[in-house]
Amino acid sequence: MLADHLADMNATSPAESMHALNLDALRGPGMRFFSAWDGGTVLGCAALKTLNDDAVELKSMRTAEVARGQGVGGAMLQHVIEQARSRGARRMLLETGAPDFFAPARRLYQRHGFTPRGPFADYVDDPLACYFELTL
Repeated sequence: MLADHLADMNATSPAESMHALNLDALRGPGMRFFSAWDGGTVLGCAALKTLNDDAVELKSMRTAEVARGQGVGGAMLQHVIEQARSRGARRMLLETGAPDFFAPARRLYQRHGFTPRGPFADYVDDPLACYFELTL
């Protein structure tokens, strides 16, 4: 799943606009990784990166192609939102792409209450990126 995610991100974004994390980065400090399974089949994944005492960043959100349109992404997103709340975070931020390829992701985030905002942390203004925030 992560290999597919990175391949898609590299295929749809130039290097300077691609912020997907590889496996080593997802294992790094301040990271929590989540996955959804059906038996032995992984259906989705997401990660939370601690930014500070107040905020987390959603990273590497992905639904397997075979599971798209079945509510897996929404369930995974709801799970990581609950995990962030349970750990005391008050804000969840994310960066996603602006091109059409990322439109389903943007709609999912907005359905769950995320609102547009400017760049945060180490991100900079980028016409190929969209930034969102959810108050927990």
